[in-house]
Amino acid sequence: MQELLQNLQVMAKDKHKENKLFFAKLKKKPPKNLDYVMQKLHTSEFEKTDCLTCANCCKTTGPLFTDKDIERISKYFKMKPSVFIENYLHLDEENDYVLQSVPCTFLGADNYCSIYEVRPKACREFPHTDRKKFQQIAHLTLKNVAICPAAYNIVEEMKKRIL
Repeated sequence: MQELLQNLQVMAKDKHKENKLFFAKLKKKPPKNLDYVMQKLHTSEFEKTDCLTCANCCKTTGPLFTDKDIERISKYFKMKPSVFIENYLHLDEENDYVLQSVPCTFLGADNYCSIYEVRPKACREFPHTDRKKFQQIAHLTLKNVAICPAAYNIVEEMKKRIL
């Protein structure tokens, strides 16, 4: 996993143009069974990928926090949402709440998340490769293949099976 992680950004950069063209075609004419294929690829990849050996998403990016996330997590910490925001979050240039710093404050040295049970929706759904209407999040997937080895593998396998 470490070797793949070390080369991931370079590999993703090398495939960026190819992936961008692939997703443009996919968006124009998505196969009828795309959601089914993506679900299978996602499930298959995560049967052999252990996120705890990686946690690159938590180390290099921060999720968006919805109002529901903030409510749920602040309740977990037994603090007011405003205090949670003040201690951990800030508004980014798009007016979304994000972490004040990366790596994630809640990531332990063992790659375990200290708020796993109440983690943000963005974390629960990452890398979004099993999402319905997958073709609509091509821009997000292009970013995620440079962060997540599983997303990279899923997209590479997807290109072999679709179009």
